[in-house]
Amino acid sequence: MPAVDRQDEPTTAIPTATARTGHIRHLILAMLFVVTTINYADRSTLSIAGDSMQEDLHISSGELGVLFSAFSWSYLIAQIPGGWLLDRFGSKKVYGLALFVWSVFTMLQGAIGFFTGAAVALLFVLRFAVGFAEAPSFPGNSRIVAAWFPTKERGFASALFNSAQYFATVAFAPLMGWLVTAMGWEHVFTVIGGIGVVLALVWTKVIYAPRSHPRIRKSELDHISSGGALVDLDAPTAQEEARAEEATADKQNLRHIGTLLRNRITLGVFIGQYFINTITWFFLTWFPVYLVQERGMSILEAGFVSSLPALCGFVGGILGGWLSDRLARRGVSLTAARKIPIVTGLLLSTSIIICNYVTASWLVVLIMSLSFFGKGMGALGWAVMSDVAPKQIAGLAGGVFNTFGAVAGIVTPLVIGWLLDATGSFDLALAFVSACAAMAVVSYLVIVREIKRVELPGHGHATA
Repeated sequence: MPAVDRQDEPTTAIPTATARTGHIRHLILAMLFVVTTINYADRSTLSIAGDSMQEDLHISSGELGVLFSAFSWSYLIAQIPGGWLLDRFGSKKVYGLALFVWSVFTMLQGAIGFFTGAAVALLFVLRFAVGFAEAPSFPGNSRIVAAWFPTKERGFASALFNSAQYFATVAFAPLMGWLVTAMGWEHVFTVIGGIGVVLALVWTKVIYAPRSHPRIRKSELDHISSGGALVDLDAPTAQEEARAEEATADKQNLRHIGTLLRNRITLGVFIGQYFINTITWFFLTWFPVYLVQERGMSILEAGFVSSLPALCGFVGGILGGWLSDRLARRGVSLTAARKIPIVTGLLLSTSIIICNYVTASWLVVLIMSLSFFGKGMGALGWAVMSDVAPKQIAGLAGGVFNTFGAVAGIVTPLVIGWLLDATGSFDLALAFVSACAAMAVVSYLVIVREIKRVELPGHGHATA
């Protein structure tokens, strides 16, 4: 029988009484939620401002699709380097600097109007820069959750920071719609970017590795450590070991990437993330444009209406994480505890295609809300990554995982932009999104079998 790493995968019941164990990990999670909310608000600025910018800067639908995809090109390119930087220098430094840099580049997009002749090219460059800077964000979230949360609390923690993508729309879409109407599209970028700059300063005072946090109780440290949290992930000793291996780091990283791509568990999770992110990127890019151009809403109305499906996505995300952890605590296998909400939610997401067959705006909003509720419920990929990523390369594994998601961020805006130019309708676009939700279900049911931690060759018993 293969050996089991008891630190990573505990089999005994884990106490959850916050009064006895402390609550610093929840403060850390709250910070991740807030930062991820502004992260997604930055990504969606162009979708809210896009219609007005098309008129002012004479941007075609095809060009807007290219601009939507600019973020994901650099986001994809920087995923693996970003994950390596997190493993090399730690989450606090790399993530904090990334937050500051991407916020500054978001603010600069507000000045595009002064360069009318080169607006499209300059906006592409700035969106590209934002994507490059944001690359360490989700691998960083995953690493911090893996370090701070025991296995049976990790599903909810990962679902909460992931659900911030929906809360961002709930919190900021109405504000951004109002800014476009009352002050001009330029202020969408300056206001949202400015908030991020302030958060970067707060980050330095809140985020620490578990053992170095100035206010953590020993009881909380013992609780998370005994429950499977990788509390030494960013410990100084671990970073010193990484520096000692720097001479062979590049070769080892390439070998480790190959291991991840050959492993059935991680490959299936990666492919699933690609299809799940197709739904995400439709929502972040073309959904407000769909409401304005296909359903005849004003920009202000679209900003408010976008928040309703987003709110349902947020609720679905919280429910999916809560349900997964509850199933795990009740003795259900980790595989079933993760897959049940994933498959159920993504099947609900396929309902988005029904919007092609209804005309009432309220019914469209209802169907979109159901679809995004399901997407939120099924978006547990980061929790699964925290469960399966080899602990020696948690950041790198998260980077590869997010690379697959970033490919969807490139393909989705371009495909939908091309379909709109070719057909003048969103019908095929919604069919495309629905089909991708179905393929995500196939990935988790057919490719991913058992959900368990993958061991690197030479570091333990590798999974088959």
